[in-house]
Amino acid sequence: MTHTTSNPKIHEGRNVKRFREMLGIKQDMLAFELGSDWNQQRISTLEQREKIDSDILEQVAAILKIPVEAIRNFDENQAINIISNTFHDQAFLGNPHSSFKVNPIAEIRRLHGEKMELYERMLKEKDEMMERLERLIGGK
Repeated sequence: MTHTTSNPKIHEGRNVKRFREMLGIKQDMLAFELGSDWNQQRISTLEQREKIDSDILEQVAAILKIPVEAIRNFDENQAINIISNTFHDQAFLGNPHSSFKVNPIAEIRRLHGEKMELYERMLKEKDEMMERLERLIGGK
C-alpha cells in the first residue's frame, strides 16, 4: 500500500469522482465492480480522501479504464489555467460562419444506395465463392 504522488496539491479522491462522472458511472456501479465489501457510501468516502492507497487506486483506474497517472496527475487548476489562456473573448472552436445544409431525405437515399451497392457486391462474391466450391467438390 505504498503511495507516491508527484504533486501534493492534487486531490486523488476528487479526481476519481471527476473521471467517474465524466464517464457516466454511478458510485453504486463502481462499488459493485470493486467487490462485495464495497458500497455507495464507501465510494463516497473514498472520493473525499486526498490520498488513496495505490492498490485501490489501480483497481479504480482499471474499472474506469484510465491510466492511474491520469488520476494522480490531473490538476483542475492547471486545466482551468490552460483553457483560460487558450480561449479568449469571441474564441470559437471550428468555423463560426458554417451552416449545415443537409437534406435528411437525400442523405437517407444516398445511404440506401450505398447499402444496395454493398449488398449486390456481397451477392456477387457469394456466387463466385459458390462456383469455386462447386468446382472444388466436382474436381474430387
